[in-house]
Amino acid sequence: MSLARDIPDSELDAAIAAWRDEGYAVLPGVADAATTRALGDRLYAYLDGSRPDPGLFFQRDSGTGDYADVGFGHGYEGPDVPYRKVERLERDPLFASWLGHPLFARMAARIFPHSVTLYRATAFLKAPRVGSNLPWHQDGGLFWGLDRDPCWQVWTALDDAPAEAGCLEVVPRSHLAGMASPMGGLVPQAVLGDAESKAVKLPARAGDVILVHSLVWHRSGRNTTDLPRRAFSASYLDGETRCTRKKRAPRVFRPVF
Repeated sequence: MSLARDIPDSELDAAIAAWRDEGYAVLPGVADAATTRALGDRLYAYLDGSRPDPGLFFQRDSGTGDYADVGFGHGYEGPDVPYRKVERLERDPLFASWLGHPLFARMAARIFPHSVTLYRATAFLKAPRVGSNLPWHQDGGLFWGLDRDPCWQVWTALDDAPAEAGCLEVVPRSHLAGMASPMGGLVPQAVLGDAESKAVKLPARAGDVILVHSLVWHRSGRNTTDLPRRAFSASYLDGETRCTRKKRAPRVFRPVF
């Protein structure tokens, strides 16, 4: 897993400052073409069933474009299904290598006072001319079952992600107000206010990295192009974070770096 260029400390400092203040930061041209190609090919090998499944989680996308119609609990449904996401990719050595890259360790040292663990490693997919409109949401709250909200995600574009392919969108500085609802997830309609007018689109090229604050309001639209839009997102935790779920055994989070 290789970088396309050297990234100086000054650039990382500026990116982390923007992430803290605005809720996001863009680092262009981070992963080289060999890395994005290897990760994309590995992902397709799981999707088409040609590689043994190490226990991944698959979620089919909506066929209507409405997020409310996204399927749950069906797992892998075959090679010809438009999947919305694939989780638990930390079980794959290539994805594990990328999320543990020394570049991200350098960033993590600027954010976390203790050790760093991994909450999830997920590929988000939008098939050509398919997919759902993911509404405004936050990745935190009681639904996540943690004793503190997560904060830092690293989103790597595996393909070009122009606006028309459903690029990531954010409402800058929305994370500063904390959770929009205690449960987390979708931002309630009653509190959206003028989010639409404040939205910023973040089109990306393959290899770009976007730092996302977990509590910044973010969303993505449908892919209206003839090309796939795939991205890999790793969500990191302060190493002191503990799982609070009661119905099943608490999760133990994997150390990183």
